[in-house]
Amino acid sequence: MTPERGTGGARLPEPDGAASPAPDGPAPDEVVSPSVGWGVLHLFCTARAARPVDVEAVIAAAKDAEAAGVQVVSFAVLGHKADVGFMVLGPDLWRLRAFQSAVQAAGLDVADSYVSLTEVSEYAAGVSDAMREARLHPRLPPEGKPAICFYPMSKRRGDVAGSNWYSLPYDERKELMYGHGAVGRTFAGRILQVITGSAGLDDWEWGVTLFGVHPDDLKECVYVMRFDEGSARFGEFGPFVTGMVAPLDVVLHRVLG
Repeated sequence: MTPERGTGGARLPEPDGAASPAPDGPAPDEVVSPSVGWGVLHLFCTARAARPVDVEAVIAAAKDAEAAGVQVVSFAVLGHKADVGFMVLGPDLWRLRAFQSAVQAAGLDVADSYVSLTEVSEYAAGVSDAMREARLHPRLPPEGKPAICFYPMSKRRGDVAGSNWYSLPYDERKELMYGHGAVGRTFAGRILQVITGSAGLDDWEWGVTLFGVHPDDLKECVYVMRFDEGSARFGEFGPFVTGMVAPLDVVLHRVLG
């Protein structure tokens, strides 16, 4: 699958004798990958009655992406913000863009999106190799957790004394994050939390994706963790998107008919 050739991405004709890129993906010199971890693309898509969605083309796009080493998590979105959501993860950003181009060409409109990278927090430098691998290269979606929500967040800045996360000494920030993590671990088994970094990549500093056994697990987790000092004093939260994880053909059938 080739990346979309749109404005800003057009190619000049190849010189005589020059090899053209393979039709099933970007040429080797076009690979754009993070030095550590994977790229993550959340797509929140809508379907328009005036433009039928080619369901088979969407399914083919997911299969092509997965064959190229990309994970595609599909979910039905509740509410007006979108109809279908995707969380797409992989080492090459061109592959993520190719999936986006394919679903748009199939008739889905991208109403909103979020770009981030998997990461290991600076406050978790001493985690085990297994935990580090799980954070940099998560295997999704987790079994038995069909409820999902996504929200972006940042740490608060400001001139009011004590309100600027980035003016705190590192040791104090680390202690607060340890406490925050301890609260989150009380939801082990009920919630899988995937935190991805987006400072310099999107409008917020992190993207948070929660997978839950039940929708009220998502609600309770977010509610309880907002009382943690790190969130209560310094957390800024963006809009939430909530839905149900299922195989792509199931999602498309249930949402689009």
